[in-house]
Amino acid sequence: MMRPSLNDLTAFVAVATHRSFRRAADELGTAPSTLSHAMRGLEDRLGVRLLNRTTRSVSPTEAGLELLSRLQATLSSLDEALDAVTAFRGKVAGTVRVNAPRVAAAALVRDVLPRMAVRFPDVTVDLVVEGRLIDIVSGGFDAGVRLIGSIPKDMIAVPLASPIHFVCVASPAYLDRAGEPRTPEELQHHRCIGHRMPSGRLYRWEFERAGQELTIDVTGPVVLDDEDLMVEAAA
Repeated sequence: MMRPSLNDLTAFVAVATHRSFRRAADELGTAPSTLSHAMRGLEDRLGVRLLNRTTRSVSPTEAGLELLSRLQATLSSLDEALDAVTAFRGKVAGTVRVNAPRVAAAALVRDVLPRMAVRFPDVTVDLVVEGRLIDIVSGGFDAGVRLIGSIPKDMIAVPLASPIHFVCVASPAYLDRAGEPRTPEELQHHRCIGHRMPSGRLYRWEFERAGQELTIDVTGPVVLDDEDLMVEAAA
């Protein structure tokens, strides 16, 4: 059996309540003949007569009265549900779930969340720190923070902050022992700490010289995927 549409059920409630195709049509903004045709189709799909019709009146059958009593409660609950949703119209409120790697999460907590708390006091940010890339949609997140090269093509992206700049650091003891590199290319002869990106690929150290970009593949004794551990290892 093909289930009737919500429009047909709403129309039936109007006809059965008013006991008039004309008054029901005025309420719904349609023609009485259209309603009559819709009711015959509803009865055909359900396989039961819902309305008794004469040239002057319309009244629900026993089956129609049973359906009417159940639909009135159901449609009332539906209206309440829709009214609850419209309360959010024009108001920024609710919970926003955000997925972010640790570095980005720290920037959010430091620079973004304090301003959000002032501007949108009714918003709760549920921030989940995740070192690996996940599908934010299937994970139930509203947004994710990603490096620009890790953004899926079907996602909408907006810049979160100004570009982040990295610096090369080394312990004084290492520089005393191995010498200080004078150019980025010389890093290829040093023991560097590798960084594995959330995507799984190894990070190529990025530099810029006179507007020209330069990337270096470094090697070393350890590869880490946690920035705090990288700082510990460097120290």
